[in-house]
Amino acid sequence: QVQLVESGGGLVQPGGSLRLSCAGSGRIIRVNNMGWYRQAPGKQRELVASISTGGTTNYVVAVKGRFTISRDNAKNTVYLQMNSLKPEDTAVYYCNRLPTFPSWGQGTQVTVSS
Repeated sequence: QVQLVESGGGLVQPGGSLRLSCAGSGRIIRVNNMGWYRQAPGKQRELVASISTGGTTNYVVAVKGRFTISRDNAKNTVYLQMNSLKPEDTAVYYCNRLPTFPSWGQGTQVTVSS
């Protein structure tokens, strides 16, 4: 059974940083291209960063230069380092593979506000 557990969210002021973690069951993360997605209130879920099994990364323009995705296959974990956070980064953040599994984790809430 696929299980992805996100953590690390919270309330942060604009300009602050957070590091999100996504722990996967079994070998899910080790053998898949993985992504971080986010869903803001009233908006569709969107992919913001991805990392291939070989370590190639891609980012949407909105987060490029501020967010860094990484993976630790030994720990079956994917990370998202978020710096210079902006209010528009406020969303629930999820991890999933590319293409996505049908099931999603509970996500982790990130709120950027002064």
